[in-house]
Amino acid sequence: MTAEQSLSFLVIGAMMAFFIWDRFRYDLIACSALMLSVAVGIVPFDRAFTGFSDDIVIIVGSALIVSAGVARSGVVDAAIQRFLPDLTSVRAQLALLVVTVTMLSAFIKNIGALAIMIPVAFQFARRSGVQPSVFLMPMAFGSLIGGLMTQVGTSPNVVVSRMRQDLTGESFSMFDFTPVGASLAVVGAVFLLFAYRLVPERKSQQVSVNQAIEITDYTSEAVVANGSPMIGKPLGNLVKLGDGGAVVLAIFRRGTHLAPLPDAIIEADDILLLEGGPAALDRIVSQAKLKISGDRSPTANNGKTPADIEAIEAVIASGSPLIGMSAQRLALFNNHNINLLAVSRQGERLKQRLGSIRLRAGDIVVLQGTRRDLPPFLQEFGCLPLAQREILLGTIRRATVPLLVLAAAMGATAIGVVPVPVAFFAAALAMVIFRVIPLRDVYRAVDGPILVMLAALIPVSDTLRTTGGSDLIAGWLSGIAAGLPPAGALALILIAAMAVTPFLNNAATVLVMAPIAASFAAALGYKPDAFLMAVAIGAGSDFLTPIGHQCNTLVMGPGGYRFSDYPRLGLPLSIVIVLVAVPMLMWVWPLR
Repeated sequence: MTAEQSLSFLVIGAMMAFFIWDRFRYDLIACSALMLSVAVGIVPFDRAFTGFSDDIVIIVGSALIVSAGVARSGVVDAAIQRFLPDLTSVRAQLALLVVTVTMLSAFIKNIGALAIMIPVAFQFARRSGVQPSVFLMPMAFGSLIGGLMTQVGTSPNVVVSRMRQDLTGESFSMFDFTPVGASLAVVGAVFLLFAYRLVPERKSQQVSVNQAIEITDYTSEAVVANGSPMIGKPLGNLVKLGDGGAVVLAIFRRGTHLAPLPDAIIEADDILLLEGGPAALDRIVSQAKLKISGDRSPTANNGKTPADIEAIEAVIASGSPLIGMSAQRLALFNNHNINLLAVSRQGERLKQRLGSIRLRAGDIVVLQGTRRDLPPFLQEFGCLPLAQREILLGTIRRATVPLLVLAAAMGATAIGVVPVPVAFFAAALAMVIFRVIPLRDVYRAVDGPILVMLAALIPVSDTLRTTGGSDLIAGWLSGIAAGLPPAGALALILIAAMAVTPFLNNAATVLVMAPIAASFAAALGYKPDAFLMAVAIGAGSDFLTPIGHQCNTLVMGPGGYRFSDYPRLGLPLSIVIVLVAVPMLMWVWPLR
């Protein structure tokens, strides 16, 4: 072993130990490992920051933006309410998510399948009262095992098919992977449905502010517009859209105040007084196609609706000129270009119409306006803004655009028109251009620490290859496997590919391991097919770390996971994969 190889093993080993210790944040550990690698000379100066331009970083960052756009559009809420209104069991929800992601991943890029379903996982988590972490890691693992079923499901399958062509003159076909891959997918999905409790519930890093500001008694007002799907239906149907997070306090119909009975039939132009949390109110307003605050949009100087409209929560301070005034009396919209969307008053249920509520010190209000108009209004009228969080109430939705953008991106990659990073980057850009997600929220959707960790780790992990460490590991494997029976040798190749792929990317793992597996099979007089398949399965089955595959990385931030959480579920799943894959490979691809 050379000095450079020793240093590579030492740096990577120390880095993994610090990840597992979990005392310092993962991006700081990764950056420290990068600088240490540069300092000891195993990463050249001109290669130190190549990870920031790597395809994986682009794919993960773009997928986070695309997923945020899908979630923001409201199409996920609408689909769940229409097709799965009563699905509240955690295990049933998990089964639907894992099976869907697994099946989609067989035919489209697994990160695309995962990006589609992450917003659904958040909605299910809210509905069943659990953290999203319960769903996200099993979904990520499901996307990995789903990719094992077809040639196009994951990159290792494509690469190993090409290498078989070079070695034997015949490539693997599209569904040569299906018998073994489908068996692994079925067994893996069943395992995940029962073993998901091995992962502790973690609070999502992306929703911690929302959880800290928990205001659930906002009073708002909406009008049943012509074309609303709720016209002619009982009031109880509309309340269900809020999943228990909102109620109707009153119905105002042609000057008459009606009791909000569940069987009251909704009519066009009814004015509904609503109470609930901002998210629940938004779901009711958007899915029922109601008009909030008269559906008046703040305007720019040229009279057009600007793109930078936002809603903000603020507390009315003592001494504010708003105290004792109502929005109607102030003519907020006409005089200040500001909409009052909702009011919350601690310890009191407000039953007046929104515009006639006389404001008091301590009231929390949701105000909508342009980024230019809101700050001076807050300052002039003595309102103290709360910590900023996303308030979607009253925003314009474009439900079909994100789905069309995502479908176009995945279709383009499926037929090979453009590579995955270009397709997903274009999809993320389209989300911004078509205003699915406001420009101000783009960088909030991108998880900076995750991307920095990935970018720093790529040159560090590549030192295994550049120093010859991967060749050294290959030599050790050949020496060990020579004394093993056929099943043991096959299992060793599979386990080695699993162990190496967190540090090389999965395609590089195949490039390193496939020639070793083929030459080893030839030396023992075996056909190479089962060993090549074992390499592809091992390279596509990285369940032990968040860094070996972009799907694992994608859920780390939203799930609030720690580095040490992955092997809790991933190690037993890896053992299951080995126990099922080895006999299946020997049966489907006989060694002699």
